Amino acid sequence: MSQRILNTAKPTAAPTQTQRHHPSPPQPPPKLGRRAASAAIAIAAAPALLSVSPASSKAQEPEPEAVGVAGAAAAAPCLAELPVTATAFLDVSIGGEPAGRITVGLFGDAAPAGASRFLSLVTGVGYRRKEFVKIVPGYVQHGGVVSYPAVPAVTDRLAAEADALRARCPGGAVHGAAGAVSIVVRDPSLPPPKPKLVARGGKLEVEEEQVGVAPNGTEFVITTGAAPELDASAVLVGRVLDGMDVVAKIAAVPTVRDNAASPYFRVAKLIGDKRAVVAERGFNRPYTKVVVSNCGVLSKTE
Repeated sequence: MSQRILNTAKPTAAPTQTQRHHPSPPQPPPKLGRRAASAAIAIAAAPALLSVSPASSKAQEPEPEAVGVAGAAAAAPCLAELPVTATAFLDVSIGGEPAGRITVGLFGDAAPAGASRFLSLVTGVGYRRKEFVKIVPGYVQHGGVVSYPAVPAVTDRLAAEADALRARCPGGAVHGAAGAVSIVVRDPSLPPPKPKLVARGGKLEVEEEQVGVAPNGTEFVITTGAAPELDASAVLVGRVLDGMDVVAKIAAVPTVRDNAASPYFRVAKLIGDKRAVVAERGFNRPYTKVVVSNCGVLSKTE
């Protein structure tokens, strides 16, 4: 049997020109031993298995990107369905270098106060030369315009729009996908007002003191994924039409480590140490300056 297998493995002479053009009829395969025959069958079957396995695996398991897009659409249908009534742009620089342009479509019908607020801030000197101040998993946040006062009449109307949109979206998931642009109108992390005694006209009165700074309705966020925590604090005003690659560049900038879980920080916060408050403001802040170098309105329907 060894001699027979060895003979079949011998190299044959190269075919002549005539043989190449006029091949001879196929010859019956040489007889092999049981072990050699099994090996030949395995080798012959291997390419077929390799070609079938990935395809069948791919058919059973959908691509991650397809799952993400389908999941996002199911989680936040409002984002894709709300009509765009105006478009604006944000040119971004990172570390002084141009990073690209973000084009935003605004929902003037669904959120008239919010869209109008955003449009007024992208014109003139509103958002121009102002920084992104927070980068966390799920969204990036722009610092807005600090010099603008917090006007309760404005922020209350924006908050009412946020509640209406949350009620309109199935399941209340407004920020369930990447690309949502929203204005921050509430801060759920603010503690409740503290009562204090105030002397007025020779009498002591109890007054509530607001701890922390309430949002003034100019900060905005852009989601990089599902961020349901924003549903309670921000009003959806639009979506990114183009430039999610620029948003991804912003999200990739290294930030100051969030040390809120540290026992030392928690004790300092508990006893009212002002250093803890200052440190907390720096958590998740980008090490490199991320600035809106230019902004404006591209189109607007009357």
